[in-house]
Amino acid sequence: MEIKIYTDGASRGNPGKAAVGVIIYDLDGQILKKDNEYIGVTTNNVAEYKAVIRGLELAVGLGASGVKLYADSQLLVKQLSGEYRVKNEGLKPLYENVKALTRNFKNFAAIHIPREQNKEADKLANMALDSQ
Repeated sequence: MEIKIYTDGASRGNPGKAAVGVIIYDLDGQILKKDNEYIGVTTNNVAEYKAVIRGLELAVGLGASGVKLYADSQLLVKQLSGEYRVKNEGLKPLYENVKALTRNFKNFAAIHIPREQNKEADKLANMALDSQ
């Protein structure tokens, strides 16, 4: 099963209170799963990575064979696609975790999208923040 995952990490302040939002669709556009969680105080980049990790863990649980990941963090997408190196020591273990999770799928692609196309995942992350 091929799926699309939209993720967003939000941090109010940088670092600040942070949360993740994930929404997973099948290729017909049907929602398979929504998830969000407050993750404590951290940076926006850490929140973005933790959102991807959550999405990929959910995809493994759904038995997905292929994943297209959509995120509005250009840094994250360029790091996952190998265009940028991960220099930040705090992000390296998160990056390695993502890479390990992607080995569960026959194919994986990370795609940068504008914020306007990621409103649902953003809304989920902000709902988790607002609940604090």
